[in-house]
Amino acid sequence: MRAVLSGALLVLSLATAARADDAACKRHISVVGRASETRAPDFAEVTVGIEARGASAAAALDAASKAVAGVSAQAHALGVPPADLGTAAVTLQTATRTVARPGGAVTEEPDGYRASNLVTVRLADMDRLGDLLRQALDSGANRIDGVSFGLRDPDKSEAALQVAATRDARSRAEALAEAVGAKLGPLCTLSTTAAGTPYRPALEMARAAPMAAKGRRVPLEAGTIPMSSEVSATFAVAQ
Repeated sequence: MRAVLSGALLVLSLATAARADDAACKRHISVVGRASETRAPDFAEVTVGIEARGASAAAALDAASKAVAGVSAQAHALGVPPADLGTAAVTLQTATRTVARPGGAVTEEPDGYRASNLVTVRLADMDRLGDLLRQALDSGANRIDGVSFGLRDPDKSEAALQVAATRDARSRAEALAEAVGAKLGPLCTLSTTAAGTPYRPALEMARAAPMAAKGRRVPLEAGTIPMSSEVSATFAVAQ
């Protein structure tokens, strides 16, 4: 009986506290706090490979795989760990050619096979990215499907920005309360806007061979990555 009574008193006290909080937040100020910064990326990621043609499926795939094996070897030579190197895609399909027929008709006829083999490399030493691309092109690669720059551990920066945005929200609320002659009360609600993983694409192309003369380092600049955080907050106010 005593346990039941204690439980009832606890529920009653919680309900009373909730009603008190609701009453305190009846008069409130809602604000949005923001914070932003730019960070230098700490890795570059590139997907590179080759498209090859051959009279047979095996010939086309072997040609593509040979070039990609060279790219992988170059990446390892630059100190890329196995975890930062992986196959992105392998494709094999029938190739066709357009044939003009008498009378103006046009048909598509089989013309061997077309294969592609792509590998994604994540490079921490971004100063070597241009060298990696140059070496890949010189060894036969003819595709670069994208170069991007990012942060390996963005959570720490995002958490710090959320704290800064929350402080900004409180500062805005205090200024508004002071402007209307009110006193800022306790926090009623706080919500954050989900942030995406900081990632900045720098280059997209399907054919990389015309990029630079043979042997010349491919010029690339990492730049910076903009980051931001936003929170919505509601504070109670009192006269």
